[in-house]
Amino acid sequence: MSEYIKKCPECGSVNLIHNDQKGEVHCKDCGLVVEESMVHTGQEFLGDSSSGGEKKSRGGAPLSRQKFDKGLTTNVGGISDIYKLNKSKKTRKFLRLKKWQERVSTSIERNLRLAMAELRRVATYLSLPNVVKDDASRLYNYVLQRGIVRGRSMESVIAACIYATCRQYSIPRTLDEVADASDVERKEIGRTYRFIIRKMDLDIKPASPKDYVPRFASMLNLSPKSQSNATKILDEDIISELTSGRGPAGIAAAALYVSALLNDEKRTQREVADVAGITEVTIRNRYKEMIDRMGLEDKLKKKEQEGKKKGNNEEESDEDKDTDK
Repeated sequence: MSEYIKKCPECGSVNLIHNDQKGEVHCKDCGLVVEESMVHTGQEFLGDSSSGGEKKSRGGAPLSRQKFDKGLTTNVGGISDIYKLNKSKKTRKFLRLKKWQERVSTSIERNLRLAMAELRRVATYLSLPNVVKDDASRLYNYVLQRGIVRGRSMESVIAACIYATCRQYSIPRTLDEVADASDVERKEIGRTYRFIIRKMDLDIKPASPKDYVPRFASMLNLSPKSQSNATKILDEDIISELTSGRGPAGIAAAALYVSALLNDEKRTQREVADVAGITEVTIRNRYKEMIDRMGLEDKLKKKEQEGKKKGNNEEESDEDKDTDK
């Protein structure tokens, strides 16, 4: 605590408490945080004695929830590393130690060792941030310790935990994408996901179509104007009624398709469907419902006719150029 701070500037109390863990000074009477200081909560630095302590090196790897033991366990080593030892006695010794290390570990530890590796693989494939990986690891550890998902495959539970965490953080990832990344059937992931959120009483809001718009627009190479117009379309009250009982990815894809047509950035229904992971039939159905509710059918037809006239004029100009040559 700084020497010049003698009392609380809010209530004038001198009953100030220094919290070493949070690195702050707060008033016990009114609760005001009087002073904050930077606290290093990561790994400690060890000085190098040979260089006079000038160089600094980490004292160990950072703790991570994505590892079954948070990265604290020291493993004997891999089989290939052990066989590189020159002396046969040492090879036999370390093989025996490795065998006993595996024997003394519990079934939960062995499960977590495999599960966390699978979780990191699936999350990396889906390009998810570290905060999602950590929370998905915490959720899986919780359901495993309590035996909530006993009898279900490890891969399906991992995929369901990742999908639930993505929904909590409003990260647009569909069940089909998670199924492709984890090699588990979409139906099985959905069943496990619903079971987990019911047992864990998780408060997960329905996915919003607007969460998918930036990602789909980027994959379709649409302009910011088309992306903004698609968001405005989804904000309209007459369109919000379409989301009931329909997939958010299909609604977002249809809104982008309409917005692209209005801004002369035409994309085929096949292109939009491939990006959204849905069928062309879904795009057509959502598109028709959307333009009927907004009354855009005449405007889009006019745009289409103008586009055809423009194409014909360009063809005629090309023919004139060829004739001149």
